[in-house]
Amino acid sequence: MSYTENMSDNNPDGLLNHIDARTNLAGSNKMEILLFSLGSGEKFGINVFKVKEICQAGKITRTPNMPNGVDGIVSLRGHVMPVLNMASFMGIHPAERHHTMMVAEYNNHVLGFLVKDVDRIIRVDWDKVRATEGMLSDKGALITAITELPDGTLISILDVEQILANAFGEAVVGNVERVESAHDLCVFFADDSMVARRKIAEVLDKMGIKHIQANNGHEAWERLKTMADTAQNAKANLHDQIQVILTDAEMPEMDGYVLTQNIKADHRFDGIPVVMHSSLSSDANRAMGRRVGVDHYVPKFDSMVLSSTLRPLLT
Repeated sequence: MSYTENMSDNNPDGLLNHIDARTNLAGSNKMEILLFSLGSGEKFGINVFKVKEICQAGKITRTPNMPNGVDGIVSLRGHVMPVLNMASFMGIHPAERHHTMMVAEYNNHVLGFLVKDVDRIIRVDWDKVRATEGMLSDKGALITAITELPDGTLISILDVEQILANAFGEAVVGNVERVESAHDLCVFFADDSMVARRKIAEVLDKMGIKHIQANNGHEAWERLKTMADTAQNAKANLHDQIQVILTDAEMPEMDGYVLTQNIKADHRFDGIPVVMHSSLSSDANRAMGRRVGVDHYVPKFDSMVLSSTLRPLLT
């Protein structure tokens, strides 16, 4: 880790002043994490790019049939948003009610996350971030990765996509039309979220498209290089085997920006478009994608937008 920044209690300048500068992270295989606590002594993290501001929650209004872990709704400068109690989702029972709210944007939706307090921003190398799939933990399904501070403190990075799926249900894949001559087509995709991989596979299955999947950017790049080597040795065109590469933006070990750079720098992948599929839906994130050569950017998770983006690239 090469960088830390202290935070003040509310709406910290250290967060909001980073908006433009963070586009420089594209292709660096680094991410910035906002550290926070939930009253359990553990440290948690969330990609700072998803956080719009930090504030006090104010009055939270309960509504009927509220999902478990959702405390209610709050109005913030005229915008009404649901408020998720992160301690409840993590099975933590703090001694006092939390009032600090991280306002975040996911998949073009703004939400409030209640936490005990925020700590600081740290900049980490993705290759120092390890996926947690397969770990035996009662919270493991809600933690997508773990990294470590210089003093040995472990940071659990939350799988917010899984938390949102638990709260509001998984996105419904609509009536996606099948692609003609689909049996000859294949999409390679990489995503560290089990929810995302499942929904992507469902869309591709309905389109009749074969697919190959990887759990992070490093695994994806190793598999893609092996496929390219095999095609090259056989004097075959790799484009005949893979028509599109679909990648998440933030993944342990290697992010989607570096994966895209690697693909674009290797002439064996010429003609194979790269589509970035991410819950990071801001203009800044799109700019980061363009900087490394992403051909198309699709915010998660709208099955019709995903299928309509892929369709012309497959036919």
